[in-house]
Order: sequence, then structure tokens, then C-alpha cells
Amino acid sequence: MRRYGLYDASRGLTLALAAALAGLGLWAATQVGVQTTGRFWISMAIVAGAGLLIALAGHVGTWTKGLRLRVSPGTFVLAFLPVLVCVGWILIANQPGNGWQEGRLDSWSNSIGILGVVHSIGLWHGVLAFAFGLMLGLSLDGVPAPEIEEAPAYAGPAGATTGPPADEPVAAERRYNRRRAPATPPATPTEETAQTRTRTPSH
Repeated sequence: MRRYGLYDASRGLTLALAAALAGLGLWAATQVGVQTTGRFWISMAIVAGAGLLIALAGHVGTWTKGLRLRVSPGTFVLAFLPVLVCVGWILIANQPGNGWQEGRLDSWSNSIGILGVVHSIGLWHGVLAFAFGLMLGLSLDGVPAPEIEEAPAYAGPAGATTGPPADEPVAAERRYNRRRAPATPPATPTEETAQTRTRTPSH
């Protein structure tokens, strides 16, 4: 308890906040109503968003753990797409009025003998929309973020050596000897006078 106390508390508060926001969304859906086709689909979208919010609440700490969110292809194909087809079929067949494709899906449901089941389950259209959003969120999972690979340093052309050339020690010794060679001493005043007298022309 001491080890996971802070984690459990933060996770509990996160889920509580998500549940509160989802409940607020459900209340907003009731205010919109389902009397017309447009209101029906707006309400279903709000309810589906509430389900998605609950699912995403479990991924709040994904980034702090060094993970990233991705759509799981297997979960999306094997779990979400069948739910999408079933929920979409039932909601379209049970929308109020003569909505888009309602008559066609009713006819198909009657032809294959599932019209009664479709209309019975359609009474729980809010639950279906919530489950749709929840399944969409469950199709996401956290995976380790890819590491950035650093490019190797350029090592020069193939076969090139990184050490000094073969004649480098000899050249270094020559430079050292030139620095140590004594400079030519400056001429003394006596020698300068003698040289000046020697170059002075006679009258």
C-alpha cells in the first residue's frame, strides 16, 4: 500500500473525474432528446463520446511511463469493426421517423428474421452508443515509444587510417628544433660604429 498509494490515489481521482464528465455528457444528451432524427444522432454521438472518455481515462499516464498510444490493428478489426456494424445497424433501424436507410435495414432485418431482435435491442440505444465509444477507446493501447537512433560518426573513406602520417614524428622534430635554434645576437654599438665608418665615403 505504501508503494502504490500515490499511484492508486491519482488513478482513482482520474477515473472519478472521467466518470463525472461522462455523466455530464449523458445529462446533456437527455437535454438534446431523441424526438427527431437529427436530435437522435446528436444524442447518440454525445453518449458515445462519454464511453470513449471512460476508456481513455486508463491511458492518462501513458506518456509519463514512456509509452505512446496507437490503434491496435487486431483489436480494431476483430473487436471494433463487428461492434460498429451491429451498433450501426440497430441504431439506423431504430432512428425516429424515416431516417437515412431505415426502411432498407428494416427490410433486410425482416428478410433474415432478426427484425424483432433489432427492435428489442434498439430500446437500449443509449447503451449501444456508450458501448460503441467504449470499444473505440479499448482499441487503443500503450506501446513503448521508438528510440531515436543516432547516426554513426563519419569515419572517412574506406581504408583510411585515423593515426598520424608516417613522417609526422620527423616533421614534428624539425619544427621543435627550429623553435629551439638560437636567434642571431644583435650587433653591439662598437661593431655598428665600425661598420658605419667602413661604409663612410672619403672626401
